[in-house]
Amino acid sequence: MIVTVTMNPAIDKTIEIDRLNRGNLNRIEKIEYDAGGKGINVSKTIRELGGESIATGFLGGNAGRVIEEVLDSRGIKHDFVWVDGETRTNTKVCEQDGTVTELNEKGPEITPEQLTNLLEKLDDLADDNVLFILAGSIPGNMEKDIYARIIERVHKKGAKVLLDADRELFRKGLEQKPDMIKPNQWEIEELQGFSHGVSDKELINVAEKMQKDGIDTVVISLGKNGALFVLENYVAKGMPLKVDVHSTVGAGDAMVAAMAYSFEKKMEPRETARLCMAVSAGAVMTVGTKPPEKQMVEQLMKRVILEEV
Repeated sequence: MIVTVTMNPAIDKTIEIDRLNRGNLNRIEKIEYDAGGKGINVSKTIRELGGESIATGFLGGNAGRVIEEVLDSRGIKHDFVWVDGETRTNTKVCEQDGTVTELNEKGPEITPEQLTNLLEKLDDLADDNVLFILAGSIPGNMEKDIYARIIERVHKKGAKVLLDADRELFRKGLEQKPDMIKPNQWEIEELQGFSHGVSDKELINVAEKMQKDGIDTVVISLGKNGALFVLENYVAKGMPLKVDVHSTVGAGDAMVAAMAYSFEKKMEPRETARLCMAVSAGAVMTVGTKPPEKQMVEQLMKRVILEEV
């Protein structure tokens, strides 16, 4: 079973314009709304691939009810803690040349009682057949060690964890040795104190050290340059696919979904890497944070090139 945890979900509002003119009138060409937040995006993609997950976290107000309705319409199971205040709206302004400007709201504060309620839900779900996905930002009044605390709790019950976070959330989470991680290149550079533009070999060395320290699966996103996979007895670089890029928003979440789906289906490492590359490429071809269709993913998988290291 896969459980996605979204501490700070959102309504994703994607605006398409020709070019953003600061300080002037901008005419919108198209607007898309969808349920969002990294964990929720992962659940949507898993569902599109034919898998199942349970989405949990915090929801509030009318926006929270809209997110529930979207999940219901997609057949995605969910069990959120309801809070005071309004779930945030994140606005993404997408220009024709591919530039994306994101305006992310703060979201409601969470009380100690509400946090306890969520932690108890996770405890009830945790066993050795569960993979938890801890992804994205957290409410502003929450301590940065929350993901580390969750990893420690669910590990005691035999559950696995896939961590996709940045900065202090990522750094502290690593201390509890999540089973799977998906940082991007700059997150590894920041973590290690590297200058920007390190080589693939240097990144692989870091990933292999993490693996020896207890993190089984490390996938490093290189953006437009592909991705590095350090899996069980398998190290490779996934070369970028040439596709029509609509928006890069959600590509990382799509890759996390592919990692989780592959784990659930016990796919071989090479097929895991192929699926990750195809799902991520499919995501950049869609509008906003909508997941790529399974048929598109299957076609893209045939085009994936992996260079084993």
